[in-house]
Amino acid sequence: MEKSIVSFEESLNQTFRLSEKDWKMYSPLTLAYIGDAAYELIIRTIFVKQANCQPQKLHQKVTSLVSAKAQAKMIESLLPVLTEEEAAIYRRGRNSKPYTKAKNASMTEYLEATGFEAVMGYLYLQREYHRMNELVLLGLEETRKGKNEI
Repeated sequence: MEKSIVSFEESLNQTFRLSEKDWKMYSPLTLAYIGDAAYELIIRTIFVKQANCQPQKLHQKVTSLVSAKAQAKMIESLLPVLTEEEAAIYRRGRNSKPYTKAKNASMTEYLEATGFEAVMGYLYLQREYHRMNELVLLGLEETRKGKNEI
């Protein structure tokens, strides 16, 4: 499975002539932008592969985990296991000055979620897919304790 992701990325880089960058130097909001999409793709993939069901039901399940509130809760449980580098990226994202805010979350939750997304974006761009999945799994286990989902 990992090989096909790498092949996809290699194809993307070759087709569009994209080059590697020092992702640590990127804006935390840019990292959060791509991290939001990468995290949502992980969650969507999990639910789609678990069962073939109506898109509306999939959407409800997915949005319960990709909301700012859910992401803030998830990163809270992940902070102790983040590497020094990941924690630094998280702090940069959390301390950023976004131009928007969440509809159904406090500003604190929104900033924590932005930090979480920045970490996901950084790991995605670094091709650290296994680490992304590891953190998502751990976060889901911690935040969903006592519930029969995922």
